[in-house]
Amino acid sequence: MITVSKLRENVYRLVDQVLETGRPLEVSRKGRRLLIIPEKPVSKLSRLTRRKCLRGDPARLIHLDWSKEWKHDLP
Repeated sequence: MITVSKLRENVYRLVDQVLETGRPLEVSRKGRRLLIIPEKPVSKLSRLTRRKCLRGDPARLIHLDWSKEWKHDLP
């Protein structure tokens, strides 16, 4: 456990140490304890926005025969 004064003297080094080791840093202030805790890492993939898209080879869509699906509305 360190004091706030020691934290202020070495804030960048101590914060980097918490990030590197993953261990929380205990800080004492007026008889109370504070913890500096690293956030759990979040993967970049989990932050992606889901998009509607086609899976597979787009060239196959070009050559599909849709003639059976078409309805002719000709008089």
